[in-house]
Formats: sequence, C-alpha cells, structure tokens
Amino acid sequence: MAEVITGLAVLSLATWLYLLCFHGGFWRADQRLRPDQTEPGTWPEVVAVIPARNEATVIGRSLRSLLTQDYPGRLSVILVDDLSRDGTAELARNAAAETGRPERLIIVAADPLAPGWTGKLWSMAQGLRRAEEVAPEARYVWLTDADVEHEGTALRQLVAKAEAEGRDLVSLMVLLRSDGFWAGLLIPAFVFFFQKLYPFAHINDPAKRTAGAAGGCMLVRRSALKRIGGIESIRNQLIDDCALARALKPGGPIWLGLTEQSRGLRPYDGLGAIWHMVSRTAFTQLGHSPALLAATVLGMAVIYLVPPVAVFAGAAAGIREAALAGLAAWLIMAFAYLPTLRLYRRPAAAALALPLAGLLYALMTVDSARRHWRGRGGGWKGRSYPTSLPAPGRATPTNGGRS
Repeated sequence: MAEVITGLAVLSLATWLYLLCFHGGFWRADQRLRPDQTEPGTWPEVVAVIPARNEATVIGRSLRSLLTQDYPGRLSVILVDDLSRDGTAELARNAAAETGRPERLIIVAADPLAPGWTGKLWSMAQGLRRAEEVAPEARYVWLTDADVEHEGTALRQLVAKAEAEGRDLVSLMVLLRSDGFWAGLLIPAFVFFFQKLYPFAHINDPAKRTAGAAGGCMLVRRSALKRIGGIESIRNQLIDDCALARALKPGGPIWLGLTEQSRGLRPYDGLGAIWHMVSRTAFTQLGHSPALLAATVLGMAVIYLVPPVAVFAGAAAGIREAALAGLAAWLIMAFAYLPTLRLYRRPAAAALALPLAGLLYALMTVDSARRHWRGRGGGWKGRSYPTSLPAPGRATPTNGGRS
C-alpha cells in the first residue's frame, strides 16, 4: 500500500510539473487585450446580435452597455427575443430609450424553435438573417449574451485586435460573478479548468490545432462566418462557442483571452445553479464516451485528489516520501491557480481548496453522464434537448436536406 500511495503522489507531482512547464503556460492567465494596441485608420461597420430568452433581470444593463459603446464606426444592435414571457422586449425598448440611442436597437421576435437546432443558435441565426437586411456591409458580427455587461471601449478593442492581426474570431471569457461561498469556490476553478483544457496560447497560435472560444463575447469576421456555411453549420451543437471556433480556425487565425472589462451579470445562487450549468454539457464535451468519462474522472482524481490524500495518509502512516510528493504537488497546484484567483480577486489561501473544486467538478461530470443515459440530454432556459440531435446537413423538416 505504501508503494501505491507513493507512486500515485509521484505521478501527480510529475503531471503538475508537466502542466506548469509544457502546457502552453495556461495557468499564467496572461492572454489579454492590450488597451494600447494599434487602431485602424477606418473603423469597419459592426452588427451585434444578442439572443435573449426571459432576461428581464439583466437585459437593461446589458443593452445599455452595448448601445453606448464608444465605437467610432457604425454599430447596429439586434436583440432576438426568443419567446420570452417576462417582458424582455419591452424592457429592452425602455433601456434603449434611456440611452438616447434607440435607433441603434432592432428587436426581432423569434419563431418557435425548429427541429434539429439548439435554442441559442436558432435565435442567433434569425438575428444574423436580419443583420443581412439592416447591415449588409458590416465587416464583423458581435455575438454576445444578454447577461453580459461591457465597458464602453470593449468593441473598440475587439475590432482593433481583429483588424491589426487579421483574426477571424476574437473572443473574451467574460468575468463571471463569483460572490457567495459556492460561486467563490467553483467559478474561478471553472475558468482555470477551461484554460487547462484549452490553453489560450495554443488557441491563439495559428500553427496549432487547438480551438476554443467563449460564447459571452465573440467578434466574428462576417466573411469567415459565410465561409463555413454560417451558424447553420453548427446548428445542433450544445457547446456552440467551441464548435464555432473549431469550424473557423482552419480557415484563419482566432484569438481568445481573459478580461475584467466585460462582466457576467447572472448570479450563481448556490451549488445547484453551478451544478446544473456544468452537468448539462459536460458529458457532451466528452463526446458521450464512457471511456473518456472514465479517463477524465481518473485523471482528475490523480491530478487534484491524490495530493491532499497523499499528504494526510502519508503523514498518518509514516510514509514520508508519499507525504512530501503529495505536498509538493499540492503546492505547485496552488501556485498555478494563483493568477486566476487574482483575476477574480479571491484570497491566495483559496488556492489550497482547488482539490475540493476538482472533486465537485468530477461529480458534476459523472452526473452529466447519468442525465444523458436517462435520456434527459442537455437543457437550458426551460428547454430540454434530446440526447442526440441530427447532424448538420441531414434532412430536417426545416431544411429539406440542405445544409
């Protein structure tokens, strides 16, 4: 038993050393937009598309931040009201009137969800269709969520980055709310895990195949979106942001970074809200593969749980080598987590709780598989999707077999 505990502790330590030194520096959390980047001589037209379904509590702040952007070029904002029952559209009109820029806002009433589509992508597709009519010359579409508030220079910085570097996609992982015990424990960890899964430096390197994006803020070159067949090409994807990034990157460079200037407005009230957010798509991320599920849970156990277990079990049993290797792995883990904690203004001591967050996320992933096997599939905003949707290109009642 001593050999097993020591071996696992050494394996965890070796894994953390690899992650720290050879995994794209993901833990540095240093991929950010520079406020002093070169600005274009002529600012291209942009059209923003926001899908919204029952967003009465946040739509006012979100829309005001969009309509008052300090952007020198032409900007139109299209809000797609996806069958809301809480007065989202009326509150949006009121917010636009308060800004003094109501002419910038266009509200589209969404049609009922078509078979073969996820709800968000269906709304986005209708917004993009309207964008073709009201802003046919727009070079970029800004896809953002109804629960995100942007500082006034956000669009200016996104466009400057895309223009200066010829990026087909510039995306930001917005600063999510982390107030409260459970959100403070789990939301920074979620961002850390995402960076580990998709190292931002690898995403931003055109020579590497890694692709990812964050759906709360995506500036997309319109010609690139048309090149991949539009949003319809990913219409059945639950993890739509990363699917879009994978489709775009083979044709042109993309970029993903962190920000404090764009903030999520949605609160995560308790463990249940975060659990639901993760469990609805975690097994989808694994391709619904039992083998990948087992490998993921085993990997998370080795990476996050073995270090503290080795420390306490090794100390209790007098296995000095196991305790020391576990302690070294735990400290390296905590050190790697510090930049993300600083981003979220959490105390440094919170880094020692990352193993607990890892355990909870492993349980959420297992629960996601359980949901899938029980036929519940993914669900959000009062909608549930089947465990498998028709792949893009297959015949559906709405497309007659055309992609």
